[in-house]
Amino acid sequence: MTDAPATVQAHRSALRLLLTATAVYTVLGLAAGLFYREFTKLNGFEEGMPGQLAVSHTHILTLGMIVPLIVLALEKSFRLSASRLFRWFFWIYNAGVVVTTAVLVWHGVLQVLHADPSKMIAGVAGVGHLLLGAGFVLLLIVLGKAVARAE
Repeated sequence: MTDAPATVQAHRSALRLLLTATAVYTVLGLAAGLFYREFTKLNGFEEGMPGQLAVSHTHILTLGMIVPLIVLALEKSFRLSASRLFRWFFWIYNAGVVVTTAVLVWHGVLQVLHADPSKMIAGVAGVGHLLLGAGFVLLLIVLGKAVARAE
């Protein structure tokens, strides 16, 4: 049995989307590491001193590069894109990555500058984490349906 052209197109589109996200987040994650090193050095922030900025590049690389890379492999194996929820997962999850890591960098810059962070930071970070959580739930639903289809 061959797949319908629309399903094949959705699969190819999903693969390209995931690969593009992986590439973009790789560049952003590496740039965040470079920014951390240079910005802290420029502002006399002690090397090795813990802070939000110190973990921003690892968060961007893990959430933005490694997770989509794993989902890409799952898409190749299970055709997750056959579910209408796949696109919902992709965009909600990525919105969560962007919001969460942007707040992480913002808070980290304020720490380096010894500025008082706004209480709003926690609220915005919470929204980012909720989006990430919703994205993971959608991914698990999509994966569960794909595994059931494969059986």
